[in-house]
Amino acid sequence: MHVFAAEGEQNPLLPPVGEIIVGLITFAILAFVVVKFVFPMIEKTFQERRSAIEGGIERAEAAQAEAKAALEQYRAQLAEARTEAAQIRDAARAEGQQILEELRTQAQEESARIVARGEEQLAASRQQVVNELRGQIGSMAVTLAGRVVGESLEDDARRRGTVDRFLDELDQMSASTATGSAGGSSVYSPQGDR
Repeated sequence: MHVFAAEGEQNPLLPPVGEIIVGLITFAILAFVVVKFVFPMIEKTFQERRSAIEGGIERAEAAQAEAKAALEQYRAQLAEARTEAAQIRDAARAEGQQILEELRTQAQEESARIVARGEEQLAASRQQVVNELRGQIGSMAVTLAGRVVGESLEDDARRRGTVDRFLDELDQMSASTATGSAGGSSVYSPQGDR
């Protein structure tokens, strides 16, 4: 057996030289097109994506910083509003207290005025009742004294003098018993003309 083939015969494992040259030229053209046109487009797309991503991150950071500043401003405004609300509440409370004090003062003044008017009316009524009772007691005393004495006390001046003395002594007796200085019993003993 012959391992070596004739020189004129080609080896089936090796391609023809023309095909190798055509393949190398085609490869070179394809490599040139890829390097010249495709790689720059890929690089451009890669850079655009990279800048878009970096820009998005920067925009997100800026938005986050803006949101943080807005939050701080909101918190400051909220604190200011709370302070203002507390001041308004304190002012309203103080004003309410002042109004209550004014109303209390007015009510006390009105009460004092009503009590004073009532006391005046009571004193006037008391004086009127005392005068009416004095007249009635006087006429009853004169009648009773006339019956006891057995003589007529029709003389007006005499009757008045007797009645006035009697009422004065009654007043003195009531004054002495009211103060608690009355020592013993007192009996009416009319003095004067009979």
